[in-house]
Amino acid sequence: MLNLQCESSSRWLSQVEEHLDEILVDHAHCERKAAGTALNLLFSYVENEALCREMTEIVNEELEHFQQVLDLLKERDIPFRRLKPASYAGQLKDLVRKNEPQRAVDRLLVASLIEARSCERFAVLAPHVDKPLGDFYISLLRSEARHYQDYLTLAEEIAGSDISERVAFFRGIESDLISSPDEDFKFHSGCPV
Repeated sequence: MLNLQCESSSRWLSQVEEHLDEILVDHAHCERKAAGTALNLLFSYVENEALCREMTEIVNEELEHFQQVLDLLKERDIPFRRLKPASYAGQLKDLVRKNEPQRAVDRLLVASLIEARSCERFAVLAPHVDKPLGDFYISLLRSEARHYQDYLTLAEEIAGSDISERVAFFRGIESDLISSPDEDFKFHSGCPV
């Protein structure tokens, strides 16, 4: 269903306990950035009513998730702070074509894959963290999977033609990024070195 080419590595998962505070802070930033992505798409394609309606829902949900993660950080006495972003999303966004409507299609495909990876990471993390945090991650799965599908559906509608080759292109890049050695441990980082 999530259309990912690979699962998170066991090596990444084995590092979570050691870096849990950083993962939680980064997760808050991911939710904030997800809301920003949806808001940017809404502003960029205001003439597309279906997209605007979907993005409004996603913005609201992502901001709610952001607030929930901030509350979780506060409960755990983990200060929210700036973090250097992982290179994962930026490298995917660098491949977005410049001309419309291909640009819109690519932006939506990148967003869909980021949501799919988030969903997959929540699923693999949930059994490996304390129960309250695991339950929270499980509670996020449905909305992340829905966001993935909403972005993908909008990309298909805007393209008006088969986008399977473009989806396969981004899936391959995403798989390479998530499987590649990565010195910076984040929610969406590659394999720890």
